[in-house]
Order: sequence, then structure tokens, then C-alpha cells
Amino acid sequence: MSHSPFNNLTIKKFHQGLVNKDFKALDIAEAYFKVIEEKDKEIGAYLTPLKDLAYTQAEETDLRIARKEAVGELAGVPLALKDNMLVKGERTTAGSKILNTYRGTYDATVISKLKNEGVVFLGKTNLDEFAMGASTENSGFHPTKNPHDLTRVPGGSSGGSAAAVAGHMALAALGSDTGGSIRQPAAFCGVVGLKPTYGAVSRHGLIAMASSLDQIGPITRTVEDAAIIFKAIAGQDSYDSTSVDVSYGDELTNPDFQKIKSLTVGIPEEYFIDPSASSGQGGIEPEVRAGVESVIAALKSAGIKFKKISLPHTKYALSAYYIIVPAEVSSNMARYDGIRYSQINHESEPSNLLELYTKTRSRGLGAEVKRRILLGTFVLSSGYYDAYYAKAQKVRALVKSDFTEAFKDVDVILTPVSPTRAFKIGERANDPLAMYLADIFTIPVNLAGLPGISIPVRQVKSEKENVSQSISHVANKHVTDLPIGFQLIGKPFREADILGLGQLYEKI
Repeated sequence: MSHSPFNNLTIKKFHQGLVNKDFKALDIAEAYFKVIEEKDKEIGAYLTPLKDLAYTQAEETDLRIARKEAVGELAGVPLALKDNMLVKGERTTAGSKILNTYRGTYDATVISKLKNEGVVFLGKTNLDEFAMGASTENSGFHPTKNPHDLTRVPGGSSGGSAAAVAGHMALAALGSDTGGSIRQPAAFCGVVGLKPTYGAVSRHGLIAMASSLDQIGPITRTVEDAAIIFKAIAGQDSYDSTSVDVSYGDELTNPDFQKIKSLTVGIPEEYFIDPSASSGQGGIEPEVRAGVESVIAALKSAGIKFKKISLPHTKYALSAYYIIVPAEVSSNMARYDGIRYSQINHESEPSNLLELYTKTRSRGLGAEVKRRILLGTFVLSSGYYDAYYAKAQKVRALVKSDFTEAFKDVDVILTPVSPTRAFKIGERANDPLAMYLADIFTIPVNLAGLPGISIPVRQVKSEKENVSQSISHVANKHVTDLPIGFQLIGKPFREADILGLGQLYEKI
């Protein structure tokens, strides 16, 4: 990706260049579309480019600057959007053939907010169908490839957004995260991904998957960029009754590093367990472990205090999640009946309503979506509700109370994002359980409604060799080959803590 003209561009640098009149927003938008045309044939990050809209938005920003009007930090910023967020008048498919011809009838709240900031929308990005998946192989249209290695997945379900940012085909992007769908692809693609606290960002206009878990958040090149976008999209919304009125100040983008250095970081033993151990999570790749340990060493050298903690119900989180999510999916997917939204052409005209539903959903929905609808309908059915769904909700409460207890002793929790680096395309396609395990470290955060961020591990230029020779060797050998992410988890609505610690790490 060294040939891209945007390698070192950040939102702050872009804004500076724009107001200094080093370039125009329209020139940058055109340049990004040139890169997209060159590279996206092989990566497949985008589903629908929004060229006309982007050029109109860029010209508006250029006019405001020509008129010497003050513009905000996000004016003219070229952004990609996961294709499960509504943009009025534009195609929105959620990665599914059942919505192939659907156009948004209104703007999602995050879209309205970003339009007010003057953001330029480059296009809608690919995703696992209805955000159900961990690899972006489940898209109804095409798989997306990892820009670092085209034989590997970019992660999912926000794989298109992460690949667009990693491949320099967008300066930043929005994704949605239900069980790790922002953080895991960010880790696989070597970019930053923030899942805000549940309720911090409005879900109005986001095509729902599991309504008690979904959150919209930014995917960016730096932690500071994530903070800038988060600040713009956060806030209460009368259209979303789960959104919360929290005011985020300047501490998001201008952290007090002395204050950040006084934070205590928890290391949960359950996330670093020996892979051979029968209980717990296990199966962490040595390279991932080495990478995360190098981060801990770097933060220790900066004066950060660490403390071992326990999150004992972590091992049940995945099982509970895959009962709760299909249950909510089966409810949310009922609206796709072939009458509303977009129609599918049938060879023969259905003779009754049931036949219309059956034909439409059989042809319009993919295997993973069908699997989750069936599972969800089963766990909610009479006689099974108490045995499965009610029990899963009790486990969810236990996972949440684990975090509440841990946060009495620590301010932030540090873990891996995924047990492995990006896996090969097709490697887990026929093994749903192996695919689900990709989210084992991210799911508990959603169940508890907490903020979490994935930050790329980099080679540490620390004079203190806190990591053993063998680990340093492994880290140095592999970190540059395939990206590794580490995760910071914060207290509810304390995005400032994880963003501040992330910005500190980037400066070490």
C-alpha cells in the first residue's frame, strides 16, 4: 500500500491542509475515487460508491472555505459507511439480496450528524449479510479481502469498512458492533476500531440485527481520529429510546496524560489462559500473546500500573450470546416478507401469502441468516424459552456483574481482540463454531454494554526489555506480517479513559 498518496493522512492533517488551502476537498474526493477504482477490484471493500453525493458534499465544503466561513474538523473528510446505515435516497442493502434494490427513505441519525459536520460520503461498504458473521464472507454479493494479504479475510461483519480504511480507500469509516464487528476487523486489518458504550450513539436508521447489543462506531487510522468521529456522532436522540444523554468534553480528543498515567489497568486471567487448559478460552496464537505482552511492557515503561483480575463467567459469554442474538435476529428479520422494502422476482407468481414469504426468504436470505432465524425461533418457542433464552439472559447479568466487580479495583481492562490473526478465506466457512470463536474476547463487552477499542500492536521501541527474548523475536517477526490488535475495555460512558490510554500508547 506504499503507493497510496494517503498513507500518513489523519483527520487533523487533512483539516489543516484544507484550511491552509493546500488542497480542496473535491480534489481529495476525486483522488480517493481514483484509488478505489484501482484497488477495489481485488479487495471488494465497497458495495455502492456514492460519487455524486460525495462530489456535491466536497464542493459545499470548498465553497464554505472560499467564503471564509469557519469549518469543523470533519468538514470534507472522506468517509466510508457500512451498508446497514440508511442514507436518504441511496441504496442500502445490509449485504443482502433481499434488499438489493432498497433505497433509504431517511437519514440515520449518525448520517444526519455527519452531514451537518460537512463529511464527504465516499460509499457504502460490504458486510456479512445483515451483519451476521465474523469474516465478511457471508455477504450476499461478494467476499471482501484483507488489504494486508488478499488470501485472508478482513474480519467481520464490518470487514468492508475496515478494509477501506486499511487499504487507503477512505480516511475513516463507520461500522456497527454487535459482538465484535468493529473491533475484530479493525484488529485483522491493522486499524483502530471503537465500540462505544451501549446507548452512547443513536441506533436510529441502523438496520437492526440484535437490538440490545448493536452499536455504531468509527474505524480509523489513529485513536485520535476515532475520538474526533465519536464525539461528533455521540449523544441522545429522541428517535432512539435506548440512547443516553451524556456530555463528552474535550478530554476525548485532548487527554490529560498525567491523569491517564494514574489509571490502573486490569489483566483478566481468563483471557490469557494456557491454550492446553481444558476450561476457559484458550487457543491464543503465540504471536497474538506476544504482541499483547509487548503492549503491556510498553505501557508499564510509561508508568501505567497493572493488576490481575478475574472475570469468572467469561467462559459462558459465547454460549449466552449465541442464544440471545438469534432470538433478537428472528424477531428483527420478520419484517423482510417480500411485500415491504424491495421485491424479489420469482419465476412463477406465488399463489398465496405463505408461498410469497417462503419463496422470498428462501431466495433472498443467505445460509447464516437462515441458521440464526431458525435457532432464534427455536429458543423463543413455547417450552424452550425458559431452558434457553431466559437462562442466557441470567448469564448475561452474571457477565455484567463480573465487570462491575472488576471495575471497583481497576479503571480499564486490557485483553487481546481475537485469539488469532486474520485467517484464510474459506478456512472456517463450513465450521460455524470455529467462526463464532473469532469473537470470544469481544462478545462479553457487548453483553455488558461497555465501551471497547481495538488498537493495532506495533513493534515496541522500548529500552526496557520487559518481554523475554523469544517473545520479542516472535513479536518482531510476525507483527509486521499480519496485524494484531489489543483491546481496551472501559467503564460505562468512560470512552475518555480508553481513548486517552490508546493515544498515550501511540505516543510511546
